[in-house]
Amino acid sequence: MKLQPSEVTAILKKEIAGYDGDLKMESVGSVIQVGDGVARIHGLDDCMMSELLEFPGGIRGVALNLEQDNVGCVLMGSDQEIKEGDTVKSTGAIISVPVGEPMLGRVVNALGDPLDGKGPIATDKRRPVEMPAPSVLERQPVTEPLQTGLKAIDAMIPIGRGQRELIIGDRQTGKTAICVDAIINQKDTANEPGGQVICVYVAIGQKQSTVKTLVRELENAGAMDYTIVVSAPASEQASMQYLAPFSGCSMGEYFRNRGQHVLVIYDDLYKHALAWRQVSLLLRRPPGREAFPGDVFNLHSRLLERGAKLSDTAHEFNPELYEAGGGSLTALPIVETQEADVSAYIPTNVISITDGQIFLETDLFNAGVRPAVNVGISVSRVGGAAQIPAMKKTAGGLRIDLAQYRELAAFAQFGSDLDEATQKQLTRGERLVELLKQGQYAPTNVIDQIVSVFAGTGGYLDDLEVSQVRPFEQGLVQHLNANFKDLLDGIRASGKVDDDAKERLAGAITEFKKGFVG
Repeated sequence: MKLQPSEVTAILKKEIAGYDGDLKMESVGSVIQVGDGVARIHGLDDCMMSELLEFPGGIRGVALNLEQDNVGCVLMGSDQEIKEGDTVKSTGAIISVPVGEPMLGRVVNALGDPLDGKGPIATDKRRPVEMPAPSVLERQPVTEPLQTGLKAIDAMIPIGRGQRELIIGDRQTGKTAICVDAIINQKDTANEPGGQVICVYVAIGQKQSTVKTLVRELENAGAMDYTIVVSAPASEQASMQYLAPFSGCSMGEYFRNRGQHVLVIYDDLYKHALAWRQVSLLLRRPPGREAFPGDVFNLHSRLLERGAKLSDTAHEFNPELYEAGGGSLTALPIVETQEADVSAYIPTNVISITDGQIFLETDLFNAGVRPAVNVGISVSRVGGAAQIPAMKKTAGGLRIDLAQYRELAAFAQFGSDLDEATQKQLTRGERLVELLKQGQYAPTNVIDQIVSVFAGTGGYLDDLEVSQVRPFEQGLVQHLNANFKDLLDGIRASGKVDDDAKERLAGAITEFKKGFVG
C-alpha cells in the first residue's frame, strides 16, 4: 500500500492538533549509600528539611540531613529492597499525619496508618508532624484541673489542663498504670463545659503484647471511644520510634486548635531519646554526652513546648491556625530511670522542660503502696491552681502530714518510748498512706476523693485499725452517695466546702462511723 503525501500531511496535522503538551517536572536523585534504615541521596538540590521522599516499592523516607553534596534520609520501612543507584523522587511535601474525628478509637503507627485491622481511616485532613509551639501571646496560665482519678495525685500533685507533668521512676513501678487510669477517668468529661477530653497514648519502643493489653483494658472500660493509640513498638525501625510522639502530638493539636481539651501521653521519652540517638549516629551527627547528640534537649523541648493552654483569643491572633481559643493540650511524658537515678542525662533534660514531676519509688511499690508516689520529691509547679477550691481546702494539710510521718517513721523504728504527740502523728500517717492506696483501673471522681481526704485529715480514721481504713472509706463513700446526695451535689455545683457543708459532712461521717463494723 502506497500513501499519498497529502494523506501523510493530514495524519500529521491531526496528531499535532490532538497533542497535549502536559509537561511534568520532577525532582529526582539517586541512592549512593543505604543500610541500617538510613540512605544517602545525591541530586536532590531543592530538598527541604523533614521532606517526604519516595523510594522504589512505595517505601517512604524523611530528609533529616541536608549536606552540601548529599541528603541524609531515614527510611520509614525496610531497606532490604533498596539498592545503590535507585531513583528517589522528591514529593515537595513535609511529612504529615492524618487527623480528625475518624482517628478516635483507632490504633495507628507513626505515619497514621491503621494497625487494628478495622479498615482504612476515612479522613482527608492532615497536619504536619512538626509544628511551632504556641507563642506567649497565644497562651494563658493553667487554671482548670485535669482529674486523674487517683487520690494521691489529684490531692497533692495536681495536674492542670495545659500542663506538662513528668512521670518518672524505675521499670515496674506503675508509671503506665497512672496514665491508663487518667485516660479512663476522662470518660465522664463529655458533659463538662469544655466537652470530652480527647486522649492520645503514644507507645514508644514497647512490646506489641503490652500495647495490645493496654488497648483491651481501654476497650473494656469504654475509653477507646475518645482515645487514639499511636504504636511504635520495639520491633519497628528507630525512625518510626523517633517520629511517633510528634505524630501523636499533631493528632492531639487538631482537637486543641478547635477549642477542645486533649491529654497526650508519651510512653516513654527515654526510649524516644535512644531511637533519636540511633538515627543521629547513623546520620553521622557528632555524639556528645553518653553518645547522645547535642540536640537531644532541643528534640524534647520542641515536643513538650507544644503542650499549652491556649488563650481565649488565640484564634484572633492566628486565625489561620486556630479555629477557636481556650483549648488545651496536657502532656504526660514518662521517663524510665535506672536505679532511681533522676540526675541522669535524659531525666534531668526532661525535668527542666516540664512543669513538675511525679516520682514513683520501687520500695513503695514493693511495700504495697500503689500508686507508689514519693510525696517528698514529687511536685506540681502549677499547684493549687489546678485544683477545685474544695479539694484545695480539704487536702491542704495532707502533704505536710505525710511528709512529717515519713520523717518520724524513719527515726521511730530506733526508739521504743515515744511521746504522745509523736505517736499521734505516726498513727495519722499510717492511716493516710493506707487511704491513698488505690486499685488499678478504678479511678475515683473528685467529690468522692474530697470525702475520703476530709475523713483522713479530720482525724476520723485515727482510732480505726489500719486494715479497716479502706473498707471504711468505701462504705463511707457509698453511704454519702446514697443518703447525702444533695450535700455532694452542692459541693460539686459550687466547687467549695463551706462551713455548713463542712459541718454536715462531719456529722455524716460520725453517724456512719457509729454503725461501721470493720
